[in-house]
Amino acid sequence: MRKGSESTRPLTIALPKGRILKEAVALFEEAGIDTGSILKESRRLIFENRDEGIRFMIVRGQDVPTYVEYGAADMGIAGKDVLTEQARDLYEPLDLGIGYCRMVVAEPGELRNKDNPQHWTHIRVATKYPNITTRHFLEKGIQVEIIKLYGSIELAPLLGLSERIVDLVQTGETLKSNGLVEVETIMEITSRVVCNRASLKTMPKRIKDIIDRLSGAVSAGKGPE
Repeated sequence: MRKGSESTRPLTIALPKGRILKEAVALFEEAGIDTGSILKESRRLIFENRDEGIRFMIVRGQDVPTYVEYGAADMGIAGKDVLTEQARDLYEPLDLGIGYCRMVVAEPGELRNKDNPQHWTHIRVATKYPNITTRHFLEKGIQVEIIKLYGSIELAPLLGLSERIVDLVQTGETLKSNGLVEVETIMEITSRVVCNRASLKTMPKRIKDIIDRLSGAVSAGKGPE
C-alpha cells in the first residue's frame, strides 16, 4: 500500500487507450470532472487535475486491471471482457454502459451452411481470450484446442490455422468482409469502473464521490432525448 492520506495524495485513475478513451473522457466531463487535454495530447500518458486532486494515467486496456490491482492506480476503467479474462481481485462498483460490443463464436460461411454446433465434440479456436473461450466450451462439454493470437483473429480461418474464432464484434462488418458468420454470442460487454481494494479503505470518501458523479453522468445519458 502506498503511503499518504486521503487528503494529500492524488487519486490516480487508469484510463484505457483506444476507442473507449473518448467515451470515458466524455463521461468524466459530464460528471463535472475536468480531464484537461487528454484527447489533444496523444503522446502524454499522465494528466493532472490539481483542483480535484486527480491524476489520470493512459495505458493499454489490457493493463488497466494490473495497475489497479497492484495499487499503481486507485481506480480504472476496463472492459468486461478484460476483467472476465483476467479475473483479478478488484472491486467493480459501476457499469458505465460505454464501449458496447459482443464476444462471439464465428466460423466461415461455407462451413456454417453444413455445420451443427450441437454436434461439436472437439474444436480448434483462435482467440485473444483463452480463459473465457476454454470455460465457455468446457461448460458445454466440448473439448477445445486454443490458438492464442494477439490481433487479426479473422485471418485464422482464412489461412487454415483454425476453423473457428472467438472475438469481439460491434457491427459484424469485419466478420462479414472476411467471409465469417456468427455462431453464438458468449457475452455482451461494456466498460466498468474498477477500484483497488486497499484504496477503498484509505480513500473511501473520494472514491465514492467519483463513483457517484460518474453514476449520475451515466443516468443522465440514459434519459429521454
